[in-house]
Order: sequence, then structure tokens, then C-alpha cells
Amino acid sequence: MPDPSAVLCKKAPRFVALFGNLWYTAYQVGDRVMKQLKTVLYQLVQCTWGILQTALGACVFVCHLRAPHRLYHGAVVTEWDARSSVSLGMFVFVTKEPYFCERLSDRFSKEELASRLLVHEYGHTVQSLILGPLYLLIMGIPSTLWGFLPCCVRQRQQGASYFSFFTEAWANTLGEAVTKSVSMQQLCID
Repeated sequence: MPDPSAVLCKKAPRFVALFGNLWYTAYQVGDRVMKQLKTVLYQLVQCTWGILQTALGACVFVCHLRAPHRLYHGAVVTEWDARSSVSLGMFVFVTKEPYFCERLSDRFSKEELASRLLVHEYGHTVQSLILGPLYLLIMGIPSTLWGFLPCCVRQRQQGASYFSFFTEAWANTLGEAVTKSVSMQQLCID
């Protein structure tokens, strides 16, 4: 008759392997569920607390239905032909051809700059989550003025980074914190 302790020792590795595999599978399923829950919560808050900018973003989205779209951490990303990029609530509109790619081509690939720009724009969506109905007033207007006023453009042409302005620096910080990816940092793009 075989020794019961020897039989138990032979079956133990199978049991441990089975239990380990079940635990790992449950962990993976739990991770997927958590990601989906975060996406739903992100979109819910954007459609309630951030309704003003999300509604405006939805209007712009409808105008660009034929452009390529994808999801990025819950945000709807549209690649458009405009020279600049913008975030409106849960909608992010990124330029297909960042105008600064050629200027920075000795340091970064086009793909790297596009990825960094997306992280930056996603940071603006996080600002929308935080500020809600005040987003357009506190972030949208100053950011637009910083981007397009001739005196601000001249300042950037003299060496100031576009991303040094408070709205843009904060978007970089938030985008990096949430996505765990590198943003535009203090790159001079003008």
C-alpha cells in the first residue's frame, strides 16, 4: 500500500499549479472589469459634470464622422486635418500631421510626438473632470488665447515653450499621471 504522504506530495504541485492558474485568471478578469468600470465612470462624469464641453465636443465629433476615431482611456479620439489639437470634454481632436514634427525630427519620431501630444490632450480631459462647468472659462479661453493671440505667438517664437503656460503645463502633468506615459513636457514647438 502506498504511503499517503507520498501521494499527497505528488499531487500537491498539480493543485498549486491549478490554484495559481485560477487566481491569475481571476486577476486578469478583475483587471479588465476595473478598466471597464473606470471607462464608464469617466464617461459618466464627462456627460454630467462636464456636459458643456462634452456637448460641444459631440457637435465637433459629428462634423468629423468620416475621420478616424478610437478610444483612449475612455476618451473618444478623432484624427483630423486641422493644424492644432483640442480637447472638449470626453472628445479629443488631434492633428494628423503635427506642424512641429519637422522642427523636432532630430530628437523625436513622428509617432513619438503624436503619442506625447495625445497624452497632453488627454490631460485636458482630466481638467474637464476636475473643473466641470468651469472648464471652458478657466482652461478653454486662456488656452485658446495663448495659442492664437499674436503677442503670445511672438513670445513663443522668442523661445517660450507653448507648454509653459499654466493650462498646458497642468494638462501635461495630469496626462502623465493618469496614463503613465510621457507628455510634451516643455518642448518648444513654435
